[in-house]
Amino acid sequence: MFNFSLSLNSPLSKLLLHNGITDFKSAIAYIHQLPYGRTSDRSDYKLILPENKGTCATKHAFLKQLSIENNQEAVELYIGIYQMNETNTKGVGSVLIKYNLDYIPEAHTYLKINGNLLDITRTPENKTSFEDSLLTEQQILPHQIGDFKVNWHQGFLKQWIINEQLPYSFEEIWKIREECIASLSD
Repeated sequence: MFNFSLSLNSPLSKLLLHNGITDFKSAIAYIHQLPYGRTSDRSDYKLILPENKGTCATKHAFLKQLSIENNQEAVELYIGIYQMNETNTKGVGSVLIKYNLDYIPEAHTYLKINGNLLDITRTPENKTSFEDSLLTEQQILPHQIGDFKVNWHQGFLKQWIINEQLPYSFEEIWKIREECIASLSD
């Protein structure tokens, strides 16, 4: 597995070194075990350590920024939109059934290292990878996990509603999507 030692001069490395984490592989393991949850500011990936939790966006953005600070260009940050359903995201099926939807396009953030996908937030309960139902993806930088990600996702949803001729407004679809996300922590 790809690995590098953490620099003493990197701000994020210093935070991890304080916790006894000295290399990228150990940082991945440590951040992976943090509970899933939104931090108080969903666009500030540095909050995953003091708040002891993170989402796909904050956890992966933290690791990407850590690699930037350590001059490691092989690590890339991506957002993708996939067809979220019960098979690939256990817990959302009952919400989708309630609204007569087979899936809802969901934005997901992950890394690619030397072209290989690394997702430290998916759980083994998901029977298939989100990658199997990926609709589109885009490489981003850590600071783009806030407004940019939300706007890109919402723009995609608005076009999807039109293309699929759904009987829902954008606002209704966004509420259904939020209900799906809430069902993941039940």
